[in-house]
Amino acid sequence: MRNQPIEEVPLSEDAVRTTDADSVLLFVGGPLDGRVEIRAARHGEPLPTVTHVHLHDGPKVVHRYDLQPLTDSAGVYHLRSRSQPSL
Repeated sequence: MRNQPIEEVPLSEDAVRTTDADSVLLFVGGPLDGRVEIRAARHGEPLPTVTHVHLHDGPKVVHRYDLQPLTDSAGVYHLRSRSQPSL
C-alpha cells in the first residue's frame, strides 16, 4: 500500500470551534510544521515548551517548540532556533 500525500487545508472559523475551555494549537516550523492540535480542557493549560524527539537509524533528533498564546483558547508553537539557549 502506498502512502497518500496529506492535503493541507486552511482552517475556517467553524473548523476550530471548540468548547470554551479547549485550546487550538498550531505548530510552525520543523517536523511538526502545519500540525493542529485541539487540546481538551481536562488536560490543563498548554505547556510553555514542547519537545519533539525523532528516533530513527541514526542519532536522535530533538526539536523544541515555544508557545506564543494568541487568545485564551488558541496559541502557536514556534520552532526554537538552535542558537536560543535552553530554558
